[in-house]
Amino acid sequence: MSREAANQAYVAAGSNVDPIVNLRRALDLLAARYDTLRVSPAYRNAAVGFTGDDFVNLAIEITTAQPVRELLRDLHAVEEACGRARLAPRWAPRSMDLDVLLYGDLVVHEPDLKLPRPDLVKRAYMLKPMVDLAPDLRHPTLGTTLRELWRSFDSTAFVLTPIDLGWQRSPR
Repeated sequence: MSREAANQAYVAAGSNVDPIVNLRRALDLLAARYDTLRVSPAYRNAAVGFTGDDFVNLAIEITTAQPVRELLRDLHAVEEACGRARLAPRWAPRSMDLDVLLYGDLVVHEPDLKLPRPDLVKRAYMLKPMVDLAPDLRHPTLGTTLRELWRSFDSTAFVLTPIDLGWQRSPR
């Protein structure tokens, strides 16, 4: 993979069905596929959009030369390996949810893919882990850094509790 072709992809990961086990499994599967993987701290937070068990969420930075749609296929395979049914209701418990938030500076507005992901700036459980990973990264369409977006975010409206996921990348 040439350096020029590589992109930084940022992925939100979340689960509220056996979340520690499923997030560790997802990270192991991604670490086996991608050489360069960075993981934010994990946060426990209340389910949004439905009544259910708390979620555990984090963000992942992946360096990849894959086109974004190939990355999405890999993420869907990881979701399925963690027990996610593709046709499950949108606002329901999830064994694994992996969403591309940013892919380099790519801007896409298609029915099945929107980049940057619009709810990145609306959801504390997406934005805070991203700030932990890349505080000085500029949002491709807003032009402000993630740190600046977090400073203007009403972080008191949504409680994020840091938790230790206990995951370490296995040596290759």
